[in-house]
Amino acid sequence: MPSLLAEQAGIWYKKEKNTTSLNHAIYMKYSRVCLHSFGYELPPNVVTSADLEQQLASVYERLKLPEGRLELMSGIRSRRYWDAGTLPSQGAVLAGRKALLASGLSVADIDFMVFTSVSRDMMEPATASFVHRSLGLPEHCQIFDISNACLGFLNGMLMLANMIELGQVRYGLIVASETAEDLIRSTIQQLLTDESMTRKTIKPAFASLTIGSGAVALVMGSRKVQDTGHHLLGGACRANTLHNDLCHGGQNSEQETLMSTDAELLLVKGIETASMCWQAFLEEINWDKESIDRFFCHQVGNAHARQLFSTLGLEPERNFETLSVLGNVGSVSAPITMAMGIEKGKLKSGQKAALLGIGSGINSVMLGVEW
Repeated sequence: MPSLLAEQAGIWYKKEKNTTSLNHAIYMKYSRVCLHSFGYELPPNVVTSADLEQQLASVYERLKLPEGRLELMSGIRSRRYWDAGTLPSQGAVLAGRKALLASGLSVADIDFMVFTSVSRDMMEPATASFVHRSLGLPEHCQIFDISNACLGFLNGMLMLANMIELGQVRYGLIVASETAEDLIRSTIQQLLTDESMTRKTIKPAFASLTIGSGAVALVMGSRKVQDTGHHLLGGACRANTLHNDLCHGGQNSEQETLMSTDAELLLVKGIETASMCWQAFLEEINWDKESIDRFFCHQVGNAHARQLFSTLGLEPERNFETLSVLGNVGSVSAPITMAMGIEKGKLKSGQKAALLGIGSGINSVMLGVEW
């Protein structure tokens, strides 16, 4: 039997049919969790796909690659980059200040803060410590980093929601800031210097050229303290780690770039994982797909979005996208898209929204919000 504490936290353990063992999937429901306000920061430098191809002109000429290939393949017209030397914590602070200002709360109200990006200032201490200091958050505020590829921010939302549901936190702040500049620079340098590259072996590096930078933050709180009317209802997650070899970041003996991705197979296995998560998500929060007004997704490329919505049987018109102008912003991608969608009036009071996340590993997290 689930403990009272587990019930209060909204975590339910369900038995599989025809078995006495507990289901390995963990389900989440919330009744006390509010979303307050987003904040985001767009880096100042706009870099187009044509700009990147111009830097790679000699490679394109040698391999006879057509101009416009990058935008055609990805649907990404441009992405944003920070000024040189910008640290992840600095972008997170800019977004965090905006979220706090929009919420009307003071820094003294924040009991919890988590930094959730792939990018970090350094290995130790936690990047959250630099954000905490710069924002002037109180001493009682618990802080740490969460890292889970492109799903870190959604995992941070779940972590904070659990603590709010348990009554451990009144208000909390989630921040993320991705800095893609070193990845892009190292990828271009490798492609320019490695003359052994062929049209086939260059493919794992191309996904790196879709990555952009940006920062986002979100304040969440307890309905018992202040009900904003914007409620996190629950979600579901799935892990499919048999395919954790399809996207590797960090120095790589196979290819001396910071990231190597089998984009085609990652798309197939990612959508396969998302499909499993989708069914659990609908069951858990008791929604049908027709009732969802707006989708905000982790964005990889337009082919990925088309295939995902086709597989799940969803209407593409309900998906709000920022892919063409921001690219793939890692952990920032889905939440900054939601923040910009709300700003543009694409999600209205009383409507239902789903955050759909897929990250390398492979993992999927899906969250339901009643706005």
